[in-house]
Amino acid sequence: MFRDLHRDAKLLMASRGIRSFAFSSLNVVFAIYLDQLGYSTVTIGIIFSVAYLSGAVLTAVWGYLSDRFGRRNILMLLAVLTIISNCIYVFFSGFVFILLAVAIANVGSGGSAGGGQGGGPFNPVEEALLAEKCTPENRNRVFAVNSSVGALMGSFGALASGFPQYLQETRDWSAIASYKPLFILTILFSVVLFFVYSSIREQHQPRTVEKKISKPTGIFVTKMSLLAIVDNFGAGMAGALVSYWFFLRFGVQLKSLGVIFFASYFLAAVSFLSAPLIALRLGVVRTMAFSHGLASIIYLVLPLAPTLAIAASLLMIRSFFAYMDNPLRASFTMAMVNSDERGSAAGVTSLARIIPYGISPTFSTYLMQSVSLTLPLFIGGGLQLINDVAFYLLFRHVRPPEELKDVADNRAQKSLA
Repeated sequence: MFRDLHRDAKLLMASRGIRSFAFSSLNVVFAIYLDQLGYSTVTIGIIFSVAYLSGAVLTAVWGYLSDRFGRRNILMLLAVLTIISNCIYVFFSGFVFILLAVAIANVGSGGSAGGGQGGGPFNPVEEALLAEKCTPENRNRVFAVNSSVGALMGSFGALASGFPQYLQETRDWSAIASYKPLFILTILFSVVLFFVYSSIREQHQPRTVEKKISKPTGIFVTKMSLLAIVDNFGAGMAGALVSYWFFLRFGVQLKSLGVIFFASYFLAAVSFLSAPLIALRLGVVRTMAFSHGLASIIYLVLPLAPTLAIAASLLMIRSFFAYMDNPLRASFTMAMVNSDERGSAAGVTSLARIIPYGISPTFSTYLMQSVSLTLPLFIGGGLQLINDVAFYLLFRHVRPPEELKDVADNRAQKSLA
């Protein structure tokens, strides 16, 4: 699995794992922590929306600046901002301070991508830097292993989300104070991240002259971005607050939530590793469309689950299919754009994903509180399924360079035979 990996690719994977552990533990409990602070369901949705919207802007900005000033430098800066954000969580709990913290680094409410990967504003910069360490032949595998490491460490981070309950039950800590160690741990991990990033060597030469994105890249990015808007508005409706939905629907305790998301992230890690193998047989586009389509159908069924055991089982099964497209989509994007436009392209597509993901929690929490607890999941699953069908129809004839090479090799072999 790690054969032929560049030294810096291993360092980037290690940083993804560190970040995922910390971010995933906070993502599971953050909405519940806000509930313990006394914020209403709608207010929690607003906080999440601010986090995702600010994250969308910052993701595009950091992706663009990484092409101009160096990707390693931007990653180091993001580690510093994560430290500042968590320091605010430790010492303050007022509404303005919470908004400031989520706007700076999105930690807890948007700093982790699907499957516990630990993404947020780090993602476009990291993907562009990781692409430098790949060849067309191993790019899918490298991105899959990177995502798998993130999801695996995120699963252990999800288990750590039960630590506040442990402190409350065995050490008599208050409900608010028991969450603080998770923020402190994230500060310590971010210090480690800073030094890991500082040791990475960057091949890309930052752009010194302003350059417009090329037309082929622009067309590809536009298509991917329009699809991302539909997909991630649905994802925000259905998945941004799924742990909070379990808390409200079934009254799940933190320890149980930790176990549920541990299993979900673990299965996501397995799916990441299987993604390049399936893509070899079906092709990248088919694998992305079919796997995500199955996950969307499961989200439509999830609200009908009568018991916690059934709902948790559906969530775990969904996790295997839902995130399989993540490393393939990142690899697909890096393959289809010019090397000196990768940071900008990843930033723009991330922007298109995060903005709708940021808007939808406000609608989702309003519907939860005023209409129906399960309606957001129906709407979200339906929108994601529409995206899956549209993605397949738009890109079913598009092949990344490695697949074109395989087709050419097969034709050459047949002609020789």
